[in-house]
Amino acid sequence: MEDHQTDSTISFLPHLEAKIRQTHNLARLLTKYAEQLLEEYVQQQGEPFGLPGFTPPRLPLAGLSGPAPSHAGLPVSERLRQDAAALSVLPALLDAVRRRQAELNPRAPRLLRSLEDAARQVRALGAAVETVLAALGAAARGPRPEPVTVATLFTANSTAGIFSAKVLGFHVCGLYGEWVSRTEGDLGQLVPGGVA
Repeated sequence: MEDHQTDSTISFLPHLEAKIRQTHNLARLLTKYAEQLLEEYVQQQGEPFGLPGFTPPRLPLAGLSGPAPSHAGLPVSERLRQDAAALSVLPALLDAVRRRQAELNPRAPRLLRSLEDAARQVRALGAAVETVLAALGAAARGPRPEPVTVATLFTANSTAGIFSAKVLGFHVCGLYGEWVSRTEGDLGQLVPGGVA
């Protein structure tokens, strides 16, 4: 009986390693895409976005914030749970940004397509992280923010004005980049050979 358990564990490890490596590669790719998305977003917003020295104010966004500095001190499984929670909220926020940008910048089809792609890709990354967590026996726990509610709050906040809508969109694109980059780093801790 023990030999059978050992054999199944040994045969399971290559599958888990492959899934971790695949998910890490996806996070690495999305980190690059997130940088391009933020750049493209800024280009479409007009002044003062993109001007040297301009830093948009950080408006509060219900349901999601950037990774806390204490995130790095947590066990990898807990960091991945936090990553998965953030990744589960981002698609609805990116969709809300896309809808708002469709109103503000209807002649920016590339940006709108990039936002749509980002929402789809972050959904895929979130599902892959959940799969890794489940395989590690550390499935995500606790209630998640309801994405529709978060999207509604974002839309309600952005009706205050065009500038604040642009700032909130900038903030969402920035958080997308922060979380996929953090996820890439956290998965890097699990990649055989210590690739970070």
